[in-house]
Amino acid sequence: MFIIPAIEENMKRKILVVDDEEALVRLITYNLNKEGFNTIYAYDGSRVVRIIEEENPDLLILDLMLPGKDGLDICREIRSQGNQIPVIMLTARAEELDRVLGLELGADDYVTKPFSVRELVARVKAVLRRIPGTVEEESKPISLEVGPFLLKGESYEIHFKDKLLDLTLKEYELLETLIRNRGRVLKREYLLKLLWDYSEGVNTRVLDVHISKIREKIEQDSKNPQYIKTVRGLGYKLEAD
Repeated sequence: MFIIPAIEENMKRKILVVDDEEALVRLITYNLNKEGFNTIYAYDGSRVVRIIEEENPDLLILDLMLPGKDGLDICREIRSQGNQIPVIMLTARAEELDRVLGLELGADDYVTKPFSVRELVARVKAVLRRIPGTVEEESKPISLEVGPFLLKGESYEIHFKDKLLDLTLKEYELLETLIRNRGRVLKREYLLKLLWDYSEGVNTRVLDVHISKIREKIEQDSKNPQYIKTVRGLGYKLEAD
């Protein structure tokens, strides 16, 4: 594992890049450094979990197929430990099963090789823009109570029936959007564009997976949801008295 120093005044956020293609790692870290990020990188998965514990990066760019330990196992392990670091997964395999599995394990985004490094950097910025404490962050949203939900915008927390929900970044963003638009039908296309910052190449299954994960945390029967309703052919809405 090596650390590439960045100009001190531009060291906004630390990114961990993990891929066994050394040329690709150099290309990604070069472009991230140009944008002022501090980058850390590794070429195999054997020490990634330890690096995360030691370096506390703000975002993880993680290849799916790695020597030592693959990306899915790494994602599963860090999520099981309660670490909600945003994860962007890289893969040369485009099968939907791989994509959905990665998202179900807690990945926040998924990029299929070959990809534009400019697009990857844009996605990194989009994810970090929504994390509390970034310089790009806009004014903090106000708190809001809707039925059994208590949205604490200042601390980026959502409580359900007086219990703090354990949410990934994308789950928080999605549930916050539904809460703030209670009773309104939010179309799939709108949610994908709003929360993933792009529309082309995003299978709507990405949204369904995140909805399913949230339902597991708030619904008594996720197959017969009381709060997050599916509006067939359109999207989703939150119902809460």
